[in-house]
Amino acid sequence: MDAELVQEMLRSGATSVAGLMATAAWNQASSRIARLLGRGERDEEASAELEVIRAEVLEAGGDEEVLADQAAAVRNRLRALFRANPEAAEELFEILQEFLPGQFHKEPGGTYIINIISGSTTVNSDLVIQAGSVHGLQR
Repeated sequence: MDAELVQEMLRSGATSVAGLMATAAWNQASSRIARLLGRGERDEEASAELEVIRAEVLEAGGDEEVLADQAAAVRNRLRALFRANPEAAEELFEILQEFLPGQFHKEPGGTYIINIISGSTTVNSDLVIQAGSVHGLQR
């Protein structure tokens, strides 16, 4: 996997995992993310660690500082994983593509599209207008 995509998955993947924790989809996504982090050997430990982070996300009630701290905890865990297994970034992309398809998409030909909306903006529509530069990451 491209080093640029690995770095982007560190940034956006951690925030997306932390955000996913506050949704109903977490019940289905959590075991896959725990398997990814545990690499088949420490899945239960990874699952327990994720549940501690999730409890804090849920208790935060939208507190941006707490949410940023929890995303940082996920990012640190992903950084260690990606250093040992760079291909894990693509595995995370695939998981997030399944559970957050509007944010993670792979075009035919290998272009990865990651569309993260951050800040206090609430989006209640499938239509998002983005200003600025849009970059696809080539595989």
